[in-house]
Amino acid sequence: MTHTPLALLYPCLEQYRPANLEALLAGVSLLLPILDAIPNAAIFIKDSAARYVLANTTLVQRCGLKRLQPLLGKTSAEVFPAQLGPGYTEQDRRVLKDGRVLEDQLELHLYGSREPGWCLTHKRPLYNQTGEIIGLVGISVDLQSAAHTHPAYQRLAAVDEHIRQHFHQPISLGELTRIAGMSVAQLERYCKRVFHLTPRQMIQKARLEQAHRLLHSDVPITEVALRCGYTDHSAFSRQFKQLTGFTPRDYRSATLQ
Repeated sequence: MTHTPLALLYPCLEQYRPANLEALLAGVSLLLPILDAIPNAAIFIKDSAARYVLANTTLVQRCGLKRLQPLLGKTSAEVFPAQLGPGYTEQDRRVLKDGRVLEDQLELHLYGSREPGWCLTHKRPLYNQTGEIIGLVGISVDLQSAAHTHPAYQRLAAVDEHIRQHFHQPISLGELTRIAGMSVAQLERYCKRVFHLTPRQMIQKARLEQAHRLLHSDVPITEVALRCGYTDHSAFSRQFKQLTGFTPRDYRSATLQ
C-alpha cells in the first residue's frame, strides 16, 4: 500500500497540537527544503481564512510565481485561473468550517502551460491545543502514468479502453469485472495499483475530460451532459462542480473571460 507525503506527515501534525498556527509553522518550515524536492506534488498549509502560509516550490511555480513570498496571504481564488481558483477556495472553506477530511479527491488542475491535468488531492484540518481549527494542510499529487509492468496491466488496459469508448453510456461495475475476468474487490484493488484510480474515478475522469473539451465550444450544456453519459443534467452539474469547483455554466463563463 502506498502513502502520500501528507498521509505520512499528518499523524505528526495531529499529535502535535500547537498553541497557534505560527508555532506550528516554526517547526514545519524546517521541512520545506525536503518538500521543495517533490516535483509532482503541490504541498501547502493555509490559515483559518484559507490563505497560504506555507507552500513548496512546485505549487509556487504552478501559480506562475518565482518566489514563495508573493503567494503568502493569498487564497487560491486570487492566484489560480478563474476557471478553477474559486472552486479550490470553496473546498478549503468547507474543510475549515466542518473539519471535513478529503482523501483521494480527483480534481482537474491547470498547469503552468495552462493545459489541463489531473491530481488526487488530500486536505485535512489543523487543530490547536483547545481543539479549534486553525488552518489546513493539503497536497495535490499529479496523477501518475499507468504501471505498464504490473501483471494485471493487459486485462485492466481492456477495462480502460472500454471506459474510453463507452463513457457516454451507463457503465456498470459488472461490465468491467467481466472484461477484466476479476472479482469486484480485485478490480478495485488492481485499478488503484495500475491506474492509481478506482473504476468509478476512471469513468468520472473520461466523462469530465470530454466535458472540459465541449465546454470550450458552443454546444448547449444539456447536450454536453448527454454526450458525457449523464441522462440527468443536475447529476452532471453536481459532479462537475465536485471535481472543478464550478457549475458547467460558470466554468464556461470563466473560460470565455
